[in-house]
Amino acid sequence: MRTSDDLAGLLRALRRRHARQQGDGELTYRELAARTGWSHTAIAEYLTGKTLPPTDRLDALVRLLGATPAEQGALATARDRVEESRRRTPRPTDRLVPRQLPADVASLAGRDDELALLDKLVAAPTAVVVAAISGTAGVGKTSLAVHWAHRVADQFDDGQLYVNLRGFDPRGQALTATKALHGFLDALGVPAARVPADLDAQAALYRSALARKRVLIVLDNARDAEQVRPLLPGTPTTVVLVTSRNQLTSLVSLDSAHPIPLGLLSRDAAGRLLTGRLGAERVAAEPEAAEAIIAACARLPLALSIAAARVQQSGFPLATLATELGTAGRRFGVLDAGDAVGEVRAVFSWSYTALTPPAAGLFRLLGLHPGPDITVAAAASLAGLPADGTRRSLTELTRANLLAEYRPGRFTAHDLLRAYAAELSDGTDPEPDRRAATTRLLDHYTHTTHAADALLRPHSDPVDHLITPPAAGVRPERPTTHAEAMAWLTAEHPVLLAALRQAAGAGFDAHTWRLGRALDTFLDRQGHWQDRVETCRSALLAAERLGDPVAQAVAHRFLAGAHTVVNRYADALGHLERALDLYVRAADAEGEARTHQNLASLWDRQGEPRKALEHSKRTLALAEAAGHRRAQADALNAVGWCHAQLGEHLAALAYCEQALALLQQLDDRAGEAATWDSLGFAHHHLGQYGRAVECYKRTLELTRDLGDLWGEADTLSRLGDTRHALGDPTSGRADWQRALDIFTALNHPDATAVRAKLQLP
Repeated sequence: MRTSDDLAGLLRALRRRHARQQGDGELTYRELAARTGWSHTAIAEYLTGKTLPPTDRLDALVRLLGATPAEQGALATARDRVEESRRRTPRPTDRLVPRQLPADVASLAGRDDELALLDKLVAAPTAVVVAAISGTAGVGKTSLAVHWAHRVADQFDDGQLYVNLRGFDPRGQALTATKALHGFLDALGVPAARVPADLDAQAALYRSALARKRVLIVLDNARDAEQVRPLLPGTPTTVVLVTSRNQLTSLVSLDSAHPIPLGLLSRDAAGRLLTGRLGAERVAAEPEAAEAIIAACARLPLALSIAAARVQQSGFPLATLATELGTAGRRFGVLDAGDAVGEVRAVFSWSYTALTPPAAGLFRLLGLHPGPDITVAAAASLAGLPADGTRRSLTELTRANLLAEYRPGRFTAHDLLRAYAAELSDGTDPEPDRRAATTRLLDHYTHTTHAADALLRPHSDPVDHLITPPAAGVRPERPTTHAEAMAWLTAEHPVLLAALRQAAGAGFDAHTWRLGRALDTFLDRQGHWQDRVETCRSALLAAERLGDPVAQAVAHRFLAGAHTVVNRYADALGHLERALDLYVRAADAEGEARTHQNLASLWDRQGEPRKALEHSKRTLALAEAAGHRRAQADALNAVGWCHAQLGEHLAALAYCEQALALLQQLDDRAGEAATWDSLGFAHHHLGQYGRAVECYKRTLELTRDLGDLWGEADTLSRLGDTRHALGDPTSGRADWQRALDIFTALNHPDATAVRAKLQLP
């Protein structure tokens, strides 16, 4: 041992052994400084060989690091030899330890989980640790990598290497692995004359130069795994951080890189970022404007930082910025810091320009989609392309972090990326092409919803007069069972509402009417009553614009049904009277019969059984005259129910049993469920409680199969009444409680009556 570098190497080895013996991480410079009372800088210089420690300090340091007495003596002797050698020989220039990290960020909000994961990865490495941080443009990948690198820099005595690989740099081509290696070898002190020309030989020399060294390497802004792979070292004493807009799947699968996907900030973290930039007092003074800014920036760190800087520099109120960000067409202009790196639109463009033409085309068209997410099938219809090719493009967009597959088969993008895609489409795709794509998309959702609704309510109103074949390239999905239909509608519920609003706003009136009509059964059974009112109202307005009286009549009836279920009886009555007038004018006996049935239901809910009976009998007469068996079956049940409400329970049984027989022939499970409920009510009031329980249980089986939440709760409430009358109050209260839970979840006013029942002894 001749130099201070040699002695420092022994001290570092001693520190590593001490960590292993203690079963803990190596003592950091800060920890050693705290235990010795020396400066952090002095500790660093002793352990990197820049300074030869004085004899007393060496003795104290090696004792702290667990050296045996014999080792202490040997190290003291070695230290004296180094000092004596320095007296005889001019001291060579100290080697330069690379410290290439860029400046640390002032603060990092909302990345505690990712920082903890990085800490865990390097705690006890047995091989080269490679962490691949990926995420969309502007999400803060470099900030996370650099911040963590600074936090652990003192654990890497032999330096930190950093290179911007410019994988998505608009100013030129990505940095080649050869150039990156030249820079690293130079930083490691390898003379240029020793660097071979061949890439593989350069990579081998680089690995040799890093052997047994504690070095942290940050490979920022990588384009793909091929660019990164030659820069990976071969010793477990090194740690590599890679950041990329791509997911670097190959690096994860073939090189055992640890994926660290970086998503948007949480709402709280976004608030902390804004507060950190602007101050708590300023944000607290305008909380609504702060929320609007966070929403407009889609919780994207880059966008939030630019917005905060704009407020700081202008001194304007937060409300002014919120208004600018919320103005159509101005958002990207506001989110511009004056150069390419600080402009959200430009940063997104670097990812977009790297796409293949099919993926780029699909990305633009996704700007036409109303959100919040899309499936492969819907994307294929939007593009008018086969599903296989569309899936490949979606995969490419996901790997580029322009989309996220947040659930299997469902893809989404944050609002700023969606706005960017829409802007691209507006400026690139001809208007006829955009209109055709929107038509295909609405065709996809309308036809699939219609197919699903036919499985939910196969005996509902015919609407064939407004059904047209889907456009070329559209491949609607085809659920084949009731369960498949419910699953599809449940998954697509928010998308379908957004599609209906899009259709209404863009003048697609036929789509608006058909989609609103086809959603009605699902929204009713699942208790989405405010959505139901909205969709029915949109359908009615569209039918009026179309000038189609039959469509208007149907829309009036369905909107009346939506109002009835939430107890808006006056509104419901007005729409039913208008529907009845339209049907009479059109000489549509079936429609007239259905409207009378709706009127019967309306009067029944208001506690007017005689008025309800009058309309039910009118329905029955019209249905029998028209030979419409489905309407006739419904009317028979309705007449029976009205008799039961009037206390005429034997007559009720007679009518309801006729209805049940006809409904079972028609395989109408929804009508059958309603009729079993009517029979249960009549049997209960005849004192035939056991038979009533049987009827209600059959109703519950059917309503649960149908996904009819309100119907299930309504029947549970009556079943509880019957069990209470049977002398089984425990079971009765359990039924009432289940009914109350459903009504409460649905936010339905019928919860009040059930809550009152639970107050009974």
